[in-house]
Amino acid sequence: MALDNITAFQFFGSVALGLVGFKIVSKLLPWAYVNIIGPALLGPKLNIRRMGGWAVITGCTDGIGKAYAKALAKQGFSLVLISRTLSKLEELAKEIENEYKVETKIIDVDFQSGVEIYDKIKARIEGLDIGVLVNNVGISYPHPEYFLDCYQQNPKFLLDIVAVNIHSVTHMCALVLPVMLNRKKGVIINLSSGAGSIPSALLTAYSATKAFVIKFSEDLQTEYRASGITVQCLKPGFVATKMSKIKKASFMIPTPDTYVASALRILGYTTTTAAYLPHEFIQIACAVMRYATCEPFVSNLFFKHLLSLRKRALSRASQKK
Repeated sequence: MALDNITAFQFFGSVALGLVGFKIVSKLLPWAYVNIIGPALLGPKLNIRRMGGWAVITGCTDGIGKAYAKALAKQGFSLVLISRTLSKLEELAKEIENEYKVETKIIDVDFQSGVEIYDKIKARIEGLDIGVLVNNVGISYPHPEYFLDCYQQNPKFLLDIVAVNIHSVTHMCALVLPVMLNRKKGVIINLSSGAGSIPSALLTAYSATKAFVIKFSEDLQTEYRASGITVQCLKPGFVATKMSKIKKASFMIPTPDTYVASALRILGYTTTTAAYLPHEFIQIACAVMRYATCEPFVSNLFFKHLLSLRKRALSRASQKK
C-alpha cells in the first residue's frame, strides 16, 4: 500500500514538473525568437521603407525622438517634425536636410495645449503619404513624488501629463490612421515605458499614463492588423536622455541611437516590447518576482528604491537654495 502511494506521488509529481516545464518552454521560445533568434537569423521582418514617403515624429528635438528622426531620414524618409520649440525644430530640420538630403516639415505645437493643436497638425500633414508615425512626446515627474504632493505643488501638472502622454497618442493615431488605411500599410510606434508594467509608486500618474499606452497599442494592433497596419509599443528602461537626467550611457543604459536601432531591428516581431535586451531582462526579472512572491512585497521593494531617489533629489534641491 505504501509503495502504491509513493508511485502515485511520483507520477503526479512528474506530471506537475512536466506542466511547469512546458509552460516555461512555451513562454521562453517565443520570447527568444522575437528578441534574439528571429532578428539575428532572418533579419528585419518588416521593410519599413515601403510603408510610405513620410514619417511623422512627435517630441523629436531631443533623446529618442531625435534618434528616430535621424534613423528614418537615413533610410530616405521625408520627415514631419513636431515639437514645442520652434528654434530647436528649425535647427534639427536644417541638420537633417544637410546630412541626409531629405525634405522636412516642422510644426511647432505644445501638446499641453487643448485639442485645437490637432487642427493645425491636420492641416500641415494633409496630402502626405505618411508611412510611419512615432508617438514619442512625453513628460514625467521632475523626481519621484507622492501623488497628492504633485497636485498640491502644481494642479495643472496632472492635466498636462494626461494631455501629453495620452491625448497626443490617441489624437495623432486618429489623424494618421486614415491615410495608412487608405493605402493598406503603415507603422505606428508608440513610446510607453517600463514604468507602465512594473510597480512605480511615487511615479503614479506617469506610470498610469504609460500603462494606458500599452493597452491602447495592443488593442489598436488587434483592430487594424488585417488592414496592413503594424503597431509597436516600446517599454524602455533608462536611456541616457534629458528626461532621465542620465548623461553617461552604459550597457544597461543605452544612448538614444543604440536604443532606436535595437527597436527598429525587431519591428514587426511583436507588438509590446522593451526592445533592448538588458531592459527586457530587468522587466522579466520583475515579472518573475511578482509571480514567485507576494505582490505587496515586490511593490514595496520598488517603492523603497524610488523613495530613496526622492530623498536624494530633495536633498540636492535644498542644497541649491
